[in-house]
Amino acid sequence: MIGLGTIINTAAIIAGGLVGRFAGRLFSSDHQDALNKACGISVLFIAIAGAMQGMLKIDGAQILSGRSMLVVLCLALGTLAGELIGIEKAFEGFGEWLKAKTGNIGDRQFVDAFVTASLTVCIGAMAIVGAIQDGISGDYSTLAVKSVLDFIIIAIMSSSLGKGSVFSAVPVFVFEGALTLLARLISPIMTDTAVAYLSLIGSVLIFCVGLNLVWGKKVRVANMLPAVIFAVAAAYIPWTF
Repeated sequence: MIGLGTIINTAAIIAGGLVGRFAGRLFSSDHQDALNKACGISVLFIAIAGAMQGMLKIDGAQILSGRSMLVVLCLALGTLAGELIGIEKAFEGFGEWLKAKTGNIGDRQFVDAFVTASLTVCIGAMAIVGAIQDGISGDYSTLAVKSVLDFIIIAIMSSSLGKGSVFSAVPVFVFEGALTLLARLISPIMTDTAVAYLSLIGSVLIFCVGLNLVWGKKVRVANMLPAVIFAVAAAYIPWTF
């Protein structure tokens, strides 16, 4: 069944959120803060692993690094584009709308939790490649693996950041669902090089999410999202980064 991967992923996020909210009631504010920091550190290391996989390669007895220029250019151009468009404000505006519609006006953490969780589970090659695989062949295995990871991440986030994390299921459903429906059009664009570049830049953005979790909001990560578009476009430039 085409689209099953998106449904599984969305359901896993909702389930993780419900589990996290129930568990969160058992912990004091100090415990929740500690969980939040632990989640942030976990996200940092997941992001570092993904970024290093894209930047480092083994050549005999040497470990070589590369693609530094790709990271610099994509992040600089992507951030500039995102700042001009105002993606972060749009994300927060949608979060405020969700907060009002779901009766959570009194929840001060709702929008921050929604934005942080949405960025964590939406950014990355697994979401894009998994949705394309699901749309073309009905293979939802990649999204099924992602669902397990998202369940754990959202369970921790919802217990520490609040119920806003659960509503990250909305952008995941829309994003992955749209990619699944458009899979046949997108598939030719996502070459191996494009996926590698996207995975690298996506990992760097996830690292920024981890920074915000551990040290408070320091980076407007949503405004950096166009960087992944520049990463895919860079795969078609006849120049080795």
